Amino acid sequence: MPEHPFELADPLDTTDDKPHEECGVFGVWARDADVARMAFFALYALQHRGQESAGIATWDDHQVWVQRGMGLVTQVFNEDNLRPLKGHVAIAHNRYSTTGASQLRNAQPYVLETRWGPLGLAHNGNLPAARSLREALLERGVGLFTSSDTEVITQVLAAPVDREAERAAGKPDWLGRMRGFMALAEGAYSLVVMTGDALWAIRDPLGLRPLCIGEVAPSEIVRIDDSGIQRFPGLPETAPRRRQALCVFEYVYFARPDSVLEDQTIHHVRQRLGARLWEQAPVEADVVIGVPGRLEHR
Repeated sequence: MPEHPFELADPLDTTDDKPHEECGVFGVWARDADVARMAFFALYALQHRGQESAGIATWDDHQVWVQRGMGLVTQVFNEDNLRPLKGHVAIAHNRYSTTGASQLRNAQPYVLETRWGPLGLAHNGNLPAARSLREALLERGVGLFTSSDTEVITQVLAAPVDREAERAAGKPDWLGRMRGFMALAEGAYSLVVMTGDALWAIRDPLGLRPLCIGEVAPSEIVRIDDSGIQRFPGLPETAPRRRQALCVFEYVYFARPDSVLEDQTIHHVRQRLGARLWEQAPVEADVVIGVPGRLEHR
């Protein structure tokens, strides 16, 4: 594979070490369904993962439709602005900011127009090398509108790994671009990507953040279109194998109680954690309660 057109200067930049990357992402491909409404209810179920902004982007084979806003899902969307979101594919996002200020311009999903049609992206996670990637893009003359690392990822995916091969083939190599990004940018991320011909899902090799289609394995790329579901390895067989590292805060804090991670329901794990805590530090008490879900507006 030709060398990717970006180089990282500081792949272990740790200037922002706060444990706060927990946005919610969702994608759906369905020819005979109201995908915008499905995305709305998915975001409502994922509201606990981010309350700063929400957004939905759809594609109908001709045009991209986008609605984004600051606030809770029910504050951003209503019948009037959901109705125009036409199409058979949608990606959606609840934001809890990691990099980039809590402003509308940083709300997701991001959508670009490319030579091969639309490229939309919704992102949960954090890239330690986002600053280096941003500088590399700026040096190449790519203009950036926001301070979010999600825009950086979108611009990286917009650039072909092998431009001449794509021209000869007469079509984009989205899988190659995604693999190029995964080889380039170490970090914790779950992505849903909308292209003109498919819906994609990508999970980082460590599996730090959850992503499911039923399930998505770490370092896996999933493609969904009219022909069904395809799965691809994100990194080559020769890449070093690293131990998986699902974030413990998913069990303690981030995930919904009815979520299933690593074949265990979050509610059951939290019950066991409480029992083990009592074994280590027993106290006399009449009532034990969990921490209420976080649905406040930040």
